[in-house]
Amino acid sequence: MSHTLTTLLAAHDDALPALGAPDRAWLSYGALRSLAKDVVITLSGFGISPRDRVAIVLPNGPEMAAAFVTIAQAATTAPLNPAYKQDEYEFYLEDLNAKALVVMADDDGPAVAAAAKLGIAVLRAHVAADAPAGHFTLTTDGPVSAVPPQIPTADDVALILHTSGTTSRPKIVPLLHSNLVASARNIQTALALTPEDRCLNVMPLFHIHGLIAAVSASLAAGGSIWCAPGFDALRFFGWMQAAQPTWYTAVPTMHQAILARAPRNAETIAAVPLRFLRSSSASLPAQVMTALVETFDAPVIEAYGMTEATHQMASNPLPPRAQKPGSVGVAAGPEVGIAHEMENRLIDGMGEIVISGDNVTPGYESNPEANAKNFFEADGKRWFRTGDQGTLDADSYLSLTGRLKEIINRGGEKISPLEVDGILMDHAAVAQVVTFALPHPKLGEEVAAAVVLREGAKASEDDIRDFAAERLAAFKVPRKIVIMDEIPKGATGKMQRIGLAEKLGLVDPA
Repeated sequence: MSHTLTTLLAAHDDALPALGAPDRAWLSYGALRSLAKDVVITLSGFGISPRDRVAIVLPNGPEMAAAFVTIAQAATTAPLNPAYKQDEYEFYLEDLNAKALVVMADDDGPAVAAAAKLGIAVLRAHVAADAPAGHFTLTTDGPVSAVPPQIPTADDVALILHTSGTTSRPKIVPLLHSNLVASARNIQTALALTPEDRCLNVMPLFHIHGLIAAVSASLAAGGSIWCAPGFDALRFFGWMQAAQPTWYTAVPTMHQAILARAPRNAETIAAVPLRFLRSSSASLPAQVMTALVETFDAPVIEAYGMTEATHQMASNPLPPRAQKPGSVGVAAGPEVGIAHEMENRLIDGMGEIVISGDNVTPGYESNPEANAKNFFEADGKRWFRTGDQGTLDADSYLSLTGRLKEIINRGGEKISPLEVDGILMDHAAVAQVVTFALPHPKLGEEVAAAVVLREGAKASEDDIRDFAAERLAAFKVPRKIVIMDEIPKGATGKMQRIGLAEKLGLVDPA
């Protein structure tokens, strides 16, 4: 059994070769295997060993995917968002205690400036014009002191990511090689991936979704990945034609943007049949799932994941088992349970979703308070509190009520934003919606919603509120509805509920 990325990459001797024709976006399993050996030797020559931390700031694409997989076989990887400013890079590089930073050969931007200020070595990735997709060589301008090449163990940290930190200082999440391999295999099993599968990746590769679901799970199956330079709805169907994928994975807002352009790309959809589509990282509205199934004539597999679980926790199964719209599926790797929100015990009914398994992080780094709050022992197992509220039905399908921090408390009445989202999405004119808490002087919080209308559709705030009032209890009806051209999103394309009232200027500054 393979428990590190090194051994995972050596598991398929009969994997598909690289494409005959050169394609600068197609990352093949075979090409990665040969590149990994070169990178390990190079990094050890630079004095980097498995427990050293190497930050990676590369644009989305095959080089970023290849850098993650290959550098993790010689060091601890820490992918960072290429859109950060210098002060953000300074924070993350210092917080990570990074030994080196990997950038493209010609990059002299804010990440390089931050590394110079902190005295961190800069490694430059060079890509030859005729090189296979993902292939690069590394150089450094600084002094080096070689160390013997070492292969990491299952208990070494392969990947470090920070939590989003919407309301507090981001927490450091270390993920072991054993965590990554367990999660990659869980996803491979859930999706029945084989060497013949080809993933079209549009997810950012500084985030757990793309790194594990698109890249690592494909490698676990001996498959391949076509790496887009990011998400662009205008270019998606052109990429689909070029990549000829069997599947893609995305967040709900990306799926909605793809749906909006689907009618004018019917020929491509027919010419490139997908085995399935996957959605994760945020709840997929049931209406969007239904529209995707009808448009692509393929099952939509909604999954439930988070960084601390090395991505996947639950997944709707492939046919012939049912996909339940509004559910994130059944346990798909770790064991999933429901815990009392205040007491360290498992319960039946609604409560906080907890998980236990080989894909779960050993704990936040240097944060005993967060570890005490988020981990507990029960029934002979170690459980992680996800911070999500939900229930398991009679068939063990998991449904989310929402983030516990996002539940709206209106004068003591608890309201699930996801429930209100689902109702408003049934309005014929509504394309996107995110329900959020609006501070209120007497009730504490009031219900509000930001709405994007369908192209060409018309509806007023009163129209939408009246529609909701016919279908929801009075205390759940949004008192404030903001109709917008676009709802603010985070770096990974997810709509952000926490802090949305402030972002929209609905709260007076203190």
